[in-house]
This record gives sequence, C-alpha cells and structure tokens, in this order.
Amino acid sequence: MQKRWNIKKENEQDSATLSKALKIHPALCKILVQRGFNTFDKAKSFFRPQLSDLHAPWLMKDMRLAVQRIEGAINNKENILVFGDYDVDGTTAVACMYRFLKNQYSNVEFYIPHRYREGYGVSKAGIDFAKENNFTLIISLDCGIKSVDLITYAKTLGIDFIVCDHHLPDIEVPPAVAILNPKQKDCNYPYKELCGCGVGFKLIQALCETWQLPDTYFLEFLDLVATAIAADIVPVTGENRVLAFYGLKKVNENPCTGIKALLKLAAQEKEVHITNLVFIVAPRINAAGRMDDAKKAVQLFIENDFDKALEYAEMLHNDNTDRREADSNITEEALAIIQNDVSLINRKTTVVYRDHWHKGVVGIVASRLIESYYRPTIVLTKSGDIVAGSARSVPGFNLYEAIHACRQSLLGYGGHFAAAGMTLLEENVKAFADKFEEVVHNTITEESLIPEIVIDAAINFRDITQTFYSIILQMEPFGPGNMRPVFITRNAGETGFSKVVKEKHVRFVARQDGITLTGIGFNLAEKFHLLQKDKPFDIVYTLDMNEWNGQQSLQLRVIDFNIPQV
Repeated sequence: MQKRWNIKKENEQDSATLSKALKIHPALCKILVQRGFNTFDKAKSFFRPQLSDLHAPWLMKDMRLAVQRIEGAINNKENILVFGDYDVDGTTAVACMYRFLKNQYSNVEFYIPHRYREGYGVSKAGIDFAKENNFTLIISLDCGIKSVDLITYAKTLGIDFIVCDHHLPDIEVPPAVAILNPKQKDCNYPYKELCGCGVGFKLIQALCETWQLPDTYFLEFLDLVATAIAADIVPVTGENRVLAFYGLKKVNENPCTGIKALLKLAAQEKEVHITNLVFIVAPRINAAGRMDDAKKAVQLFIENDFDKALEYAEMLHNDNTDRREADSNITEEALAIIQNDVSLINRKTTVVYRDHWHKGVVGIVASRLIESYYRPTIVLTKSGDIVAGSARSVPGFNLYEAIHACRQSLLGYGGHFAAAGMTLLEENVKAFADKFEEVVHNTITEESLIPEIVIDAAINFRDITQTFYSIILQMEPFGPGNMRPVFITRNAGETGFSKVVKEKHVRFVARQDGITLTGIGFNLAEKFHLLQKDKPFDIVYTLDMNEWNGQQSLQLRVIDFNIPQV
C-alpha cells in the first residue's frame, strides 16, 4: 500500500539552543522542541516527571459538591452504587472507586451495564436496579455526561448522581448534584485530557485530602489508571504522562492482584511498557464486555486473593481467545466479500454486512479492513430484529458528519470524528451504503485516502548509538501526543543479506557510510523487489532492542522504504 511521508519541520534556532543546554543529539532536541519542550526546564520536567506535578483536585468544577455529597451519604448511612461503562476505562474506574470507598464504608456496591441488553453508558435498567435495592447515590464513571433524560428520571426516584466523565458535554448537561468533567466550558481544571478513570482518581484524591488519609491511599490505584490511559488512547501528555509514568512503575514493582494475574497468564515476564498494557492487558479486559459480561473485569481488579484473581483472569483470557477467533474469521470473510466484488474494490468507502457476524467485534473488524482498504469503513450485523454496526474513519475525515448526512436511512446513530455506531432496518442497508459512498466520495480528499507516516527527524546510521537509544527510552511512556520517534535515513544500501521471512516480512541488513544495521519490516514483503534493484533507498523506522541467545543489539523497526525519485 502506498504511503505518504510527512517529515516534520524543524525550528533550527530553538533546537540548537536546546542542544547546547542538554548536550544531547540535535535530532533528539528537534523532537523535544516539536513537542513543546523548547527550554532546559521544560525538557527536565518532561524527562523527570514528578507526582508533585499532579494538579490539585479542587481545581475541578463541582469537586467540593461531589465530596460533600459522598460525605453526606456516609453520615446518613445511604447505599452508594458505583456505576461504570463496560470498557477498560469504565471497569478500571469502577474498580478504583469501589475499592477505595469500600475500605472506608460498607454500604457500597458496583454495577456494570450489559453491552447488549443495556447498551452504552447510564442505563434505565441500572437506575431501576438502584431503586429496587435502596441506593440513593450513584457515582457514574466514564459515562453520564450525555444522560440528561435518565438522570432526570433517577431524580424523580429520589436517586442523586455524581457524574465523573471525560467525554465532550452537550449544551444541556444532566441534573446531577455534581459533574466532574474537565471538558466543561466553565471548568478551570488545567488539564483537559484525563480519561474517565483519571477523573475518578481525582475524586479519590480529593476524598483522601478531606479525610486526611495518606497519599498512598490514592496512589495505590496508579496501575489501573495507567491501564485506562493506555487503553482509551488519550494523550500521554501533561498530567496523563505523570500518571502513566508512575502507573507503569507500580505495574512493574507492585501491581494489584488482578493485573498480576493477567500478566502471569500472558507469560509477560519482562519489564512492562505501555504497549504491553495496550496489547496484552487491555484486549483481555475489553473482551469480557465484547463476548460476555464486563462485570468479571471489575471482580478481577477488586480481588485480593491471587488464586481467585487467576480464575477471573482465565475467564477474560478465554473471552479474548473467542474474540480473536471471531475477529479473524469475520475479517477474512469481509475481505473476501470486497475482493470478489469489483464495485466494492473501487469505492471510496467500505460497507459490509452479514447477519451472523458477532456484534462485539465489528468495530475491531472495521479497523482491520482499513489496514487493507484505507478508507472510511462500516461493518454491519444483525442485532435482534435490526441491523447494527460500527464505523471507523481514516485520519482527517469527519466520520460522524458523513453518517449524520445519511440519517434518513438510520434508526439511530452516535459517535465522534473517528468512530461511530448506528442502527437501521435490514431493508435500508443498501440505500445507506450507497448514500454513505456518495457523501464520502463528494467530501473526502484524495490525500486522506493515502496513509500518512509522520517522520520526526532525519539521522544517519552513525548517529544510532546506545546513548542515543537510552535517551529515547527516557521519553517513555509513548502514546498520542508523545509517540515513539520515527526517523528517516537516506541513501542506505542493500548488503545482499536482506531476505523475506515467513512470506510477509522483510529482514533488512542495510549499510550507510560503512555502518551496517539489521532491521525487521513487518508486512513489507511486497516491496522486497525494490531492494533487488541495487540502488540506494530511503528507509523510515523506529528503534528497538533485539534480543537473541542472550545478546542484545539495536535494530531498526522498519515502517516503510522507497527508492528516491531522481
């Protein structure tokens, strides 16, 4: 697949000044400046995050109201229900809040809505459960900011809400006794990009200060907060970077029993990085809600007995195995549908439908299809008597607006710029697919249909040293807003030892200015013929450490390569 290379521009003056101050490679200083760390003090705070950098929770709008309402509930011996969404952010947030409150007060329970019976966010079934069981205060986590009607309904039943959310509020907000959400326009909290678990963490921090509890009482949840940050793909900048940095430290030194059990099942024995949370821990938690009931994810994280935690972890592990099998089978079937229909291949959208596909994985499948056909994609399946689906976009294209333009064919829809969901009648599937193609065809740019690789800096092979790499490691944890640096090296030469491995990948042995480096390029076998032309090539890559037979060596993780046009 053709890709666009976008090399970031350099602020040469700031980079040079910073290089003198830090005495590190100019390319690394260029990257720091690009990311906003253009002075010695800013760079120092970036490389050495401190827990003292966490903001005071009282800066968040309604924090005092939330604390007062919880204190009132405890003083009046009310029943408190901790309610959260079924994904990683929601279940970790519920586990943190439940564990904390339960250690201080006995009348606390938790509730996770069933993905298919109740749907996303605050549910009527959950509110009715609260009423039937005499709960008079619900703390919602990672949801609630858009639940105006349902929270109004709860109020008529004598149930108060404290909403802890991070999604963008609408003009009208629910009638909760307190809304903790830094994205509210009138909220002065300095950092706006907390995840749902992060917002709940700030409430726990405020309660600890109010009750004069040691900092350890809220810092013990950092491993779960880091997991939520990793899984929810929020920016790893500012306060999130501090939380993720120390959360990973806790994961590696003293994780909660649930995370320890998940890592043991996954045979993760080496140091855990944020990518391990993204690709090992998060999918297993998400699989619980996708394939069955996410309640067991919370049960895993609140369990102190390791053997019992291992039982819950095995349930999640099995759910994830089922999810992977469904994901693989549906992806294969969907690709065959496209490949066998010329009219679908040549479209600027992908819309595929089969009534037997598992609803829990259609969003994942949509993302998989984009890897082969890079364009806005919707995967539909049957859910009861109606068709339901998930949509994924390509960067730079507003998916929600395109679906909104097709609303006449839909029963309902929701989402945001990059992802969305919808429901419709089966007889309207073709009309919807055609209208979606028409809207996207008329609004998307040709550039948006070509994947972009953002390149941070140009370096030579001689620049790649252990010291250079160790400084890159100090830039972790990586994530949105602080991605692993991507480099380009020009005019590299083929040594004759590069080869295709496992029919899909390329094992590189490349040379530049007398220095030879090895690398691996996953799924690049279709471009291997370029190496056989015996011409210099430009190579785009990240750096990592290869371990083989107890020996470590720096290697290139190749993203793309091309012979430059003369």
